[in-house]
Formats: sequence, C-alpha cells, structure tokens
Amino acid sequence: MNLNYPNVHLDKSNKVFVSFMIKNKRYRLYNGKRVECTISPNSFPFEQRKAVGNLLAAEVYNYINRGGVLETYSTNEVIIGKLTDRVYLLKALNSKVNGSYSERYIRTLKGVYQTITKIMKGEELTSNHIKTYLDKYSSGISHNSIRRHLNVLINEAIAQGMESNPMKNIKSRKAKATLNKPFNNISEVLSEIKTYNPNLYLCCLMTYGCLLRPHREIRELTWGDFSEDLSYINLSGLRNKSGRNRIVPVPSYIKEILVKGERHLNIFSLTSKPLNEDYFKTLWSRFKAQSNTIEEEQTLYSFRHSGAIDIFKRTGSLTKLQKAMGHSTLNVSLTYLRGLEVADLIEADMPMI
Repeated sequence: MNLNYPNVHLDKSNKVFVSFMIKNKRYRLYNGKRVECTISPNSFPFEQRKAVGNLLAAEVYNYINRGGVLETYSTNEVIIGKLTDRVYLLKALNSKVNGSYSERYIRTLKGVYQTITKIMKGEELTSNHIKTYLDKYSSGISHNSIRRHLNVLINEAIAQGMESNPMKNIKSRKAKATLNKPFNNISEVLSEIKTYNPNLYLCCLMTYGCLLRPHREIRELTWGDFSEDLSYINLSGLRNKSGRNRIVPVPSYIKEILVKGERHLNIFSLTSKPLNEDYFKTLWSRFKAQSNTIEEEQTLYSFRHSGAIDIFKRTGSLTKLQKAMGHSTLNVSLTYLRGLEVADLIEADMPMI
C-alpha cells in the first residue's frame, strides 16, 4: 500500500499531531512510538512543534510505505503491515507472563523465547529452527520438556495471529521413564528427617499425608489456608497445578504437630513471605547426601507417590485418588499409576503411618 502524505494539525490543546487515511479510516499520531521512532513534537516549545510535526509526518510516510506495521493504540490489533514471527512470539510470551503461572514456569518460557529467537536471527520461524534448538538435547526428557514449552509459545502466537505452525511435524522423543521411587520404610525415613530439620520434616509429612506438591503448594502455605480447627487445607486454583480449587483433609498425625499462627503468616518462614522456591530442593539434597536410608531414585516427590500407593492399597478408588492428588482427569491418574507399577487396588481412605 502507498500511503498519501500525512497532514500536520494542531488540536484544541495546542498539541501537534499528524493524520492520515488507511482503508477509508482516519488515524492520528501525536508521537512516533507506533512507527518505531522517537520524534515527539509536543515535547518541544510551542513555536517549534509544527516543524517537528513535519519530521514526524515524513517518518510515518516512509515507515508505512516500506511495509512497517501499525497497530491500534489500545488493543494492539494490526491496522496495516505484517507482524514478524518474533513479534508474535513476544506477544505470546507477554500473554503468559501476565497469566497466573509459577515463577519457575515463566522463567523457563522466557529462556525458551530468548533461545529460539536467537536461533531465528531475524528470520521467520521454521521447523528447522525448532529442530536446531531441540537437537541440542540428548536426553529425551529434556527434549520433550523444551518441546512442550515451545508448543505453548507457538500455540499462543498462533492465537495472536501468527499464520504458520512449524511445530506441526515435530514429534516428541521416546524417553525412558524415570520414577520417583516410593518408600517401603516410610516411618523410618520420616523419623530420620525429623531429627535433621523440622521444616523439611513437616514438608515431607504433608507431601505424603496431604498429597500436596512440595515446592509450591506446600512451601507457600499460610495459616489462612487452613480451616479453624486445622482439619482441612483450602487451596485456590491459582495456588495449585490443576488450576482448580482444592479442599484437602489434614490427617491427625499432621494436625497434632501444627501450632497455628496468624492467618497471613507462612507456616515455614513465619513471615508474610514464603521461603525461596529452591528452599526444600536444597534442604533435601543436603539431607540426602548424609542419609543412611534414602535411595538414589527417591526424591521429595517420592512421599507423594508413596501416599498415592497407600490410598490405592486401602481404597481401591480411582476417583478418590484423582481428588486426593488434584489430577485434572482420571487419565492422568491412570498414567501416574502405571508409572508406579501399582498391581492391585483395594479398600479405605487417606495415607497412614
């Protein structure tokens, strides 16, 4: 499209703007931000504004006629021009950053965006760029993790208007399942942890007995998340992986060691802020290094897996397990069980020691 040369005007407030027509609709610009220049006529003394306005008109004319993109002021819809794939990916990233996701997840998405755009070198995104990125990972697990995050960004970019889908033929890689090995000596392990660190002990106990995830759901708990009698934990969808509200029973062996504080205080830090996100990961690594009971494949999540096994051995109810684990679908729970190699499903309710 060839744009007619913009006109320079003065509004009722004595501010200079340039106006022009695109597809029979008039647009006005008071500065050059939307055409990638720094010209701002109204930052000058009044007697100089019109002259600077003429410079802005020239910039607008050249920018649009060479194929530049112009977006609306409030909604960022494209008026004219074609956004690059890099811009669409950035829009996708910003959309996710503004969502209710964990800091770790957002940090990973940012890293994926920075790496893929560096590989693109200003070109449009192709499957070759994605393959170049993914080929850096020899581990199937790492390959598939990065692929999932790329897929999130690209699907969001497509929703924002990006036309191509270079992920279409990029398959996940077969990866050997790595299990968080459950405990067959849960009482012995918990006793050892209890003498090592009270915070780690409570975290492990709740991961097992309440089936919450340690690094966010448990670490971020406040006393306000508990019922008055400490019998239940109420977690909003913003606070757990499934995205749904959860009400979790607190077994008596956990309740009896809790000393309730003020509602706004974190149960571990005893302040309004939770401990840093790597706190339990670091603490577990240090404990494991000196432990006589922990095996190589056992992690903090092994307590959650052990709790799941206990529920199944006593209840035989897949629906109860799904609710207790906070899984989004029964299919997730089935996959979880296959990974744990649980052979039989039997009677009753929550984990016991």
